[in-house]
Amino acid sequence: MPNVLALSGSPSPRSRTASLVRHVGGLLAAEGHAVRHVAARDLPPDALLTGDASHPAVKEVIDSITWADALVVGTPVYKAAYSGLLKTLLDLLPQFALAGKTVLPLATGGTPAHVLAIDYALRPVLTSLGTDNVLRGWFVLDRDVTAGAYGEGALAPESATGVAEAAGRLITALAAPDSATARVPGRPRGLPTAV
Repeated sequence: MPNVLALSGSPSPRSRTASLVRHVGGLLAAEGHAVRHVAARDLPPDALLTGDASHPAVKEVIDSITWADALVVGTPVYKAAYSGLLKTLLDLLPQFALAGKTVLPLATGGTPAHVLAIDYALRPVLTSLGTDNVLRGWFVLDRDVTAGAYGEGALAPESATGVAEAAGRLITALAAPDSATARVPGRPRGLPTAV
């Protein structure tokens, strides 16, 4: 089964976004996928702010991206865009870190007016990192996510259906034999299938 990296870009210690990403990770794990969770807020601030891609914690994230066939990338929406913390981490990745990966973007925010942040802010930066397969993402209102103290959470029924459909799109994409994440014998993980 394919490997999935679930990345939360929220700076909050009790994050609705992290709860949403964990929820989707749970749906993927239930289908047999190996899921690793990374919270950008747990990375050393000095490494992020000084652009130290050689820091062991940052290298571990880069290694996890290489390991992954797909990513779930979640962010709260601030000022009509993804979080600055997520941007800081993405800036440290190699230029084509997402080549050959399928990516499911997720976002949380206080008002439906923020729903376009996925397509107009997050999708372009993900694409700039080399992926040609950014799936249609999903936006969840803050009020529909309950965040627990340890990353667990619950979704309101009105959001749970859409989130399950978004996770289903990723599961379907990973099962497709011609997907961007299909393995080519002898090709290291993390490289595109067509060169």
